[in-house]
Amino acid sequence: MKTAVVTGASSGIGLVVARELARAGWRVIAQGRDPGRTAAALAAIKAAVPAAQIELIGADLSAMANVAAFADAVATRTSRLDLLVNNAGFSPARRVETADGLEQCFAVNHLAPFLLTNRLVPLLKAAAPGAQIINTASIAHTFIRDMKWDDLQQTKRFSLNDAYTQSKLANILHVRELARRLQPHGIRANAVHPGLVQTNFDSHGGLIVKLMYVFGKPFSLTPEQGADTILWLAQDGAPGVTGEYFAKRAIAKTTPAAQSEAGAQRLWTISEALLAEILVP
Repeated sequence: MKTAVVTGASSGIGLVVARELARAGWRVIAQGRDPGRTAAALAAIKAAVPAAQIELIGADLSAMANVAAFADAVATRTSRLDLLVNNAGFSPARRVETADGLEQCFAVNHLAPFLLTNRLVPLLKAAAPGAQIINTASIAHTFIRDMKWDDLQQTKRFSLNDAYTQSKLANILHVRELARRLQPHGIRANAVHPGLVQTNFDSHGGLIVKLMYVFGKPFSLTPEQGADTILWLAQDGAPGVTGEYFAKRAIAKTTPAAQSEAGAQRLWTISEALLAEILVP
């Protein structure tokens, strides 16, 4: 039986990914932030797939200590991991600083999956070759020219749009560097744009995010449609491909910043340094 970890599984795309992997016979260890929604999601999955081998663990991924604790919880439950889906996401309504002193969108959308992935790499290696990492990214990454390298936490000047769009760019840069580092170990890493799925994202965020959902509403997808490319990759779509950005089951065009190997390595180094300041080794 293959084992998957899925974050952001209490609703939307993550719930569908967790449910359909369980339906396909996978063992699923999933994460949700809100206790009520997490319990409801587990009940819904069990109702749809009575034989589901699934557990939902509550964790607020805005705090790096919680991310590390969630990784530890996974490690106590399995000795190998075939798939990690970093799907949990956040679109800010205002600038919020986490207990770690991080801008919340950067913390949840980038640094949390960065830390979780690094902590789970030994389990992914145990399932290699063939293990996979999938980051849920977004076309929103095309609405920012590059990372705000001189002010990633936006302490000098905060923009709702920049907070979200640079975090989605970071998701793609993350898989670029993961692919470079992990391909020799038989582990693939790719990013996915799920499409404009109508979720509660349209009630938060800056003008760009709101406009995406308002004008995209007539063409919006169901969570099932949004989860399609993730599930396709999870179940041996695009064999051998790593370090890419997918949409509609195909490699999609992206920006020069998202293709930058130097940018991917720079973000990795910065992320490691931030975590070294926050967490006790």
